[in-house]
Amino acid sequence: MEALARGEPLPEPGRGPASGRGAFVSLHRHGELRGCIGNLVSDRPLAEVVRDMAVAASRDDPRFPPLAEDELDGLDVEVSVLTTPVPARAEDVVPGRHGLIVRRGGCQGVLLPQVAVEQGWNRETFVAMTCRKAGLPPDAWRDPRTDLRVFEAQVIRGERE
Repeated sequence: MEALARGEPLPEPGRGPASGRGAFVSLHRHGELRGCIGNLVSDRPLAEVVRDMAVAASRDDPRFPPLAEDELDGLDVEVSVLTTPVPARAEDVVPGRHGLIVRRGGCQGVLLPQVAVEQGWNRETFVAMTCRKAGLPPDAWRDPRTDLRVFEAQVIRGERE
């Protein structure tokens, strides 16, 4: 992200086999979300996915303008490496352990496992907020046409000095 913010060429990630694992990169500046983008699954090496999601989080998150060089101070990076999503029922969701995907029709919402903990949400609130993120009513999970999937994440946090 530093190279991107400074207009320098991006480093090449190490090569390896495709992992099948998705990854999200979340940027926080002084404790506030500054960008978050990810893939749920991938057919590319994990290092490549993480690099590309870091670039996207710093440049392509529609909620924020592209990251500028003067924002690098106080920037923290969090990488969440995901397990393969599996079908679930709302009562199976464990806040803090599971991330959640809600889909119905062309709508989809995703929240990472750490979001429920950071927000202090219980199961019902976490499921409802994921529905809302999908652009659906908060109780859309009750509709049998709504698909719920859970995943877990290995979270790696890094702080800039």
